[in-house]
Order: sequence, then structure tokens, then C-alpha cells
Amino acid sequence: MQNPVTHERRNRQILADVVRTYIETGEPVSSRAISKRFEETLSTATIRNVMADLEDGGFLYQPHTSAGRVPTAAAYRFFAQEIAAQATLNVRDRDWIRGQMAQAKTTEEITERAGHVLAEVSNGLGIIVAPPMRRTILEHARMWLLPDGRVVVVLTTPGGNTRDKIVKPNRMFTQLELDATAEFLNRQYSGWTLEAIREDLLLKLATERERYEGLAQSVLTLCDPATLGDGPARQVYVEGTAQIVAAPEFSSQAQLRQLLEAIEEKHRLVSVLNACIDAPEPVLVQIGIKEISQAGENLAMISAPYAGADMAQGSLGILGPTRMQYERAISAVAYVAELFSEALGKSD
Repeated sequence: MQNPVTHERRNRQILADVVRTYIETGEPVSSRAISKRFEETLSTATIRNVMADLEDGGFLYQPHTSAGRVPTAAAYRFFAQEIAAQATLNVRDRDWIRGQMAQAKTTEEITERAGHVLAEVSNGLGIIVAPPMRRTILEHARMWLLPDGRVVVVLTTPGGNTRDKIVKPNRMFTQLELDATAEFLNRQYSGWTLEAIREDLLLKLATERERYEGLAQSVLTLCDPATLGDGPARQVYVEGTAQIVAAPEFSSQAQLRQLLEAIEEKHRLVSVLNACIDAPEPVLVQIGIKEISQAGENLAMISAPYAGADMAQGSLGILGPTRMQYERAISAVAYVAELFSEALGKSD
């Protein structure tokens, strides 16, 4: 955090204590409340001055002149990145999560159980997103022509899973062309993701068009991730809606309606959650999710990637009010992602 007001250790400690206290109580935090939990003996006047500096720096605000301070989105972001990211999961949570996940055997059971666990530890939404089609790793491709000109594309991954789609191409193919296209894919691109295949073919077309044009254009037509992409209903699993709609942050009917619409339009959740796959952090924390809805400014997303048996990466995480227990949530998301990846590797 580059803001000068957080350069001093004492200021960071006071800010962290304000955030913790507000998360616990939901009430504006006074300097007296902080002095009771601060590890050094500081006067309430000194703490009050620091809190005023933190307010000037954009980390706190005062709802009323006589009230204490409330954390801003910047304060939650500081807390999540500087404090909560260093937290470890307590033994009780660790044992409970492992016990819950151990009960599931099939992929469907594992997914449902992981969503339930995430919702329980956060009092928010637990969300599991299947690997994006563009990150599917190809081991083997097959294609069949249907009588009406549509094409069945079946992709097998290294873990033995299959992803199939009926494609309506913009031109007619013969079965011989489809066989040649599949054979080209299997020979040249086994072990590649669809995303990487597309990028490589576009490069080949730009540099060696005459050599690759026919087959490359066929692959791009039939195996473009955008064409094969799953519908949101198949791609995302959500647990815990009843818990998040009961949060005091959504007492406004208008905000609650916006939130429910965003949950229903799952593609918005998918795009925000999948951001963690490309993030450098093992667990990505996003404060104020305006991409979801106007109500999103009161939401936080904590997410992590997972890998299935075929090593394609999906994402899972928590969507909850900004006033959540970040230390518990961040460490739980990391642990669930680890167990989820292990369980998928063993599932049938």
C-alpha cells in the first residue's frame, strides 16, 4: 500500500484494529474501543489523531459528526492484502472442512460440498466455476457430420473427461474434411489448450497462409472456444443465496433486487471469479464488485483457481458483504481449492 498514512507501523495497526472491530460489531468504531485492544499504551487522543489521518487518507469515514469511524473499500483492501493474507486456517475450521469434503465421492457431490463449505464459512455465496472452455486441454478430438449440416465436436482431455458440443458452422463440411481436421488437431496439438491452439493457428495463418489455410480455418471454425463455450447454467454452481440476501447491507429492496438479478445472470459471476486464474496471488481478493451490479459496491469476492484431473483450471470462491471475516475466508478459500483439486483427481 503506497499511501503515506500507512507507512508507519502504528497507523497500520490502528487501521487493522478498526477494520476488525467493525467486522465484529457492525457499529462505527471509536478511539476508546481501539485503545482497549491496542498492544501499546496510547492515549485516546493519539488514536483519534491517527484515525483522523486515516480518514484524510481515504481509509475511514465518519457517518455522523459525533460517531466513530467506518472502514472504506480502501481499508478493506488494505486489510485483506496486508493482514488477512498472512492468516492461517485454525485447526477447528481445517478439520471441519476436511471432514465435509471427505464425504463426497462423485464430481457432482464434490462440487456441491465445496460450494456448501464456502457458503458456511463466509455467510455468503459459495461459487464453483467449471474450467473455461478456452482452457480445456486437448488429448483427442473427434467430429461427426449430422444430416442437417451441423457438426458434433467431441474433445477428450488427459483426465479422460469429454466435452462435446453441436456446432452449426457457416459453411457445409464433408465427413472427410471433418476427419482430416480432427487428425490434424490430434497430430499437431495434443496437450495444448484450445486457447493456445487458436493463438498458434492465427500466427500460422499470418506467416504461412498458403500452407495452413484450409485446415487452420476448419479448426478455427469448429473449435473456437467462443463457439464451444458452455452456457452459464452448466458452468457455475452457486450455494448460499439465502444467507447473503439476509445480510444487513442489502436491507434496501432495490439493492436486494439488483443482487438477486446478478446471481441469476451467472455469466457476471463467472467473469469476475475467473479473474483469479490469471492473477499472480494464490488467493485473489476483490473489494467492491461493480461488474456484478450497482449493489456490488457492498460486496467482496475472494477466489482461487483449482485444477481438475486434466489440469484445466477452474475457479471457486466466496461472494459476500464487504464486512466479512477476511482472515477466515481467505484461508478457507485456499484450503478448499487445495482439497477440491485433490478430490477431483480421485473422483469417478
